[in-house]
Amino acid sequence: MASDPGRTIEWLMEPSQPAARYRALVSLLGQKETSSEVLDARNSIPKRGWAATLLSKQQPDGKWEWEARESLYVPKYVSTIWNLIVLADLGVTAVDERVRRTCELFLSEYSRPDGGFDTPNSDWRRSELCLTGNLARTLVQCGYEDDPRVRSAFEWLVSNQMEDGGWHCFYERAFGKGTLDCWEGLSAFAVLPKQKWTRSMKRTVEMGVEFYLRKQLFKQGKMYAPWLRFHYPVHYYYDVLVGLDVVTALGYGGDKRIDPALGLMAEKRKRDGRWVMDAVHPDLGAGAGYRMDKRKVTPLVLEPEGEPSKWITLTCLTVMKRVEEAR
Repeated sequence: MASDPGRTIEWLMEPSQPAARYRALVSLLGQKETSSEVLDARNSIPKRGWAATLLSKQQPDGKWEWEARESLYVPKYVSTIWNLIVLADLGVTAVDERVRRTCELFLSEYSRPDGGFDTPNSDWRRSELCLTGNLARTLVQCGYEDDPRVRSAFEWLVSNQMEDGGWHCFYERAFGKGTLDCWEGLSAFAVLPKQKWTRSMKRTVEMGVEFYLRKQLFKQGKMYAPWLRFHYPVHYYYDVLVGLDVVTALGYGGDKRIDPALGLMAEKRKRDGRWVMDAVHPDLGAGAGYRMDKRKVTPLVLEPEGEPSKWITLTCLTVMKRVEEAR
């Protein structure tokens, strides 16, 4: 079957998944947030589809997973933090009391004296990069961009950037070198309105994007197979689509150094115009090179592995549109 853009859009606009419908209306069709169609889709997100399913499992105190609810972090990947990250991506904000309650939990329990975010029982001397980046991004998406604790997290990201422009979770062992895997810091700036950037933030973003562009989004060390597979939710994992989404959201769709990554994305498109959910994290498939005790991990699944994915397709088409507009 040949690609039919209209049919793909029609599939993305199905009312059964209002989060996908909302994103298609705004990101692909260019409708304004104030249009009645967009407002209807956005208001339906917590009531139907993926977000409604996640919220139905939330406890009254704003937490998920009663087995380990004190930590907010484990068990992976179905405890509180992973659910909140996905809900924010889907378009649910703190306007919803249930999400507001969870956001306040993280602000009160995960804010650290050094300005970043980390688990309350962490014995690390500095906050953790992946948590700081993920929570800063998520809290901005939920409406907390002006909260002093969130602003502090962005300043932490600035001051903990590596000399080469990247970031690294294990700061003391990084020797000033970043890694593509630590994308969360840059992703936080991608959702923070530019009018709220300080001069130092602007410089941090420029250095951070340059770090990724120098490596063409996926060329660092020996080729790592999971980087070439597309996933959602991504949690703290990296892949080429994560890189493309972040870099183009920051306005660098016109830089030709992303073309090899765009080529990889184009090759993965099916004849019907859609993209497949290659794997659900933890991706332990061919070339992963590591093992994980699956008894301690429960995948957070929105769409089945190996099937056409609305969220992956939306992300790819959004990247394509940003590139077209930039060139």
